[in-house]
Amino acid sequence: MFFSIIIPLYNRPQEIKELLETLVIQTYKEFEVLVIEDGSKDVAEDIVKSFADRLDVKYFVKQNEGQGFTRNYGFERAKGDYFVIFDSDCLIPEDYLQIVNDSLTANPLDAYGGPDASHPSFTPVQKAISYSMTSPFTTGGIRGNKKGIGQFHPRSFNMGISRQVWEKAGGFIITRSGEDIEYSIRIHSMGFKIGLIPEAKVYHKRRTNFLQFYKQIHFFGRARINVYKFFPGELKAVHFFPAIFTLSLLFTLVANIFNWQIAQLCNIVLTLIILLIFFHSWSKNKSAKIAFLSLIASFIQLIAYGLGFMQDFLKRVILKLS
Repeated sequence: MFFSIIIPLYNRPQEIKELLETLVIQTYKEFEVLVIEDGSKDVAEDIVKSFADRLDVKYFVKQNEGQGFTRNYGFERAKGDYFVIFDSDCLIPEDYLQIVNDSLTANPLDAYGGPDASHPSFTPVQKAISYSMTSPFTTGGIRGNKKGIGQFHPRSFNMGISRQVWEKAGGFIITRSGEDIEYSIRIHSMGFKIGLIPEAKVYHKRRTNFLQFYKQIHFFGRARINVYKFFPGELKAVHFFPAIFTLSLLFTLVANIFNWQIAQLCNIVLTLIILLIFFHSWSKNKSAKIAFLSLIASFIQLIAYGLGFMQDFLKRVILKLS
C-alpha cells in the first residue's frame, strides 16, 4: 500500500522540521509527503527542501484558507492509495506506517484514526496538557479509546482515509471549527467503515503554555456547536459535561462566599475530583510536578471548553444567531 502523508503548515517551520525527521526513519518506506504552506509569513521552504534527498517530499504554497481546505489541496495532488493526515506539531513513531499498513491489510478500513501520547522529550507543561487531553476524568478520555462513548470519530492530528473515500465523499466542507468531526460523521453516514487503530499513536505536542491551551480548547468548545449545526443528533450528553462542571465550580465559589450549607458538600466533591486527577496523573507520569500541572491543565480544559460551548450554544442554538 502506498501512503500520501498530507501536512498543512502555518507559520511553524521548526515544527515541520521535527516532524519530517521522524518520517525519515519510518521502517515502512512506501509513502510520499505533501507539505502545504497555508499562506504563512514564516515559511519553511528551505527546511522542507533540505529533506529532498531523504524523503519523497513535495512542497506547495497557497493562500491562507485554514487547515481543512489546505488538506483538500493536498488530497487533489496526492498519488497514494491511502491519505494520512498529521498536524504539524506531531512526532511520528518509527513503526507508525508499518503498524497502519499491517492493520489495514488484516482488517480493511475506509478511514481510521489513532490516539495521541506524550513523548519523553515534552516539557512538563506539554506532558500535563497531554494528560488532560487523554484523561478519563476529562472529555479527553473519550478520544482515541476503544471504550469511547458513541461512534468513533477520527481526529485530524492522526487520521487516514482511502482514495475511495476522497473520490466519493470529497474533502472537508468546513475549514476550521470541528471540520474533522463533521468529515468523520459524513464519511460514516455514506456507509464507509471507520475504525480506531489503537497502536497507531502519534506524539502530539499541542500547545506549549497554558494560555495557548486555553484559547485552543475554548475554540474546541465552540466547534462542537458548529458540528451540531450540521448534525443535530451528534450533540450528546457528554458534550455538556464541561459546561456543567464550569457552572458547578462557579456555584461552589458562590456557596463558599455566602456560607451556604451546601458549600461543604460541594467542597468534598471538588476535593475528590482534584485527588482523582492528581493521583491518576502521578501514577501515569511518575512525577508529582506533572501531576500538579495536570490539575491545572485539566481544569483549564474543562473550563475553556465549557465556556466556549456555552457561548455558542447561547448564541447559535438558543438565540439562533449566525
